[in-house]
Amino acid sequence: MKIHPKLRAALILILWIGVWQLASMAVGSELLLPSPTAAIGSLFHLVGETSFWQSVGMTLARVTGGFLSGLAVGTLLGALTARSSLADAFFSPISALIKATPVTSFIILLLLWFSASATPTISAFLMVMPIFWSNVREGILSTDKQLLEMAQTYKFTRWMRVKRIYAPSLLPQFIAACTTGIGFAWKSGVAAEVIASPAFSVGRGIYNSKIYLEIPDLFAWTLAVVALSMLFERLILRLIKTRLFRKTNRSPKRVRRNSV
Repeated sequence: MKIHPKLRAALILILWIGVWQLASMAVGSELLLPSPTAAIGSLFHLVGETSFWQSVGMTLARVTGGFLSGLAVGTLLGALTARSSLADAFFSPISALIKATPVTSFIILLLLWFSASATPTISAFLMVMPIFWSNVREGILSTDKQLLEMAQTYKFTRWMRVKRIYAPSLLPQFIAACTTGIGFAWKSGVAAEVIASPAFSVGRGIYNSKIYLEIPDLFAWTLAVVALSMLFERLILRLIKTRLFRKTNRSPKRVRRNSV
């Protein structure tokens, strides 16, 4: 019997909640591993507080700023290094340095140079930028050479090459970069908030929960981050697939009408 994907996802979620409940009962201490009921109850309690929504809003703004700036700069660097071997040789040490340096080291250094409020945004930017950089670069370099030769034969303008050849070729790589980059943006942004502890931030809520041993609240804040990350990813991917895909691919009716 075929199960609907949403029903299957719900059943799997219930199964893992059951595993969590059994693990909590086996540990026997809410201080070490609170039950799902305690964590979800704490989440509902937090949702009723104004400070929770202020913290979520500020964290969302910081993570979004870091993600979008990383997307923009990474895409530009990917296109530049794909087109110029000199630029690739010049900028490649920066990419290698960012990838090799631990996130915690970056956060501590950023705190020396910037404010606590700006550190999470810059941290998210530094984690996201190399992902788009490498994906866009590889996508451009792997574009079908025959299509490029055809574009040269028919004297496509630069904009037409980007729109009709490069954009459709880059779309899978770009979506993959978004999926990976969103996760890294949230992880690095919230980690930076935990260390920097700016006012009204999810990271500060997580840190305070740990300091005051309010472990159900710690799990509640974590659940909030997971939910926000998943919703953010769905929103970004839907925007890309509906807007970018629609612009780079014409429907058969439109192609037929233009060819008459």
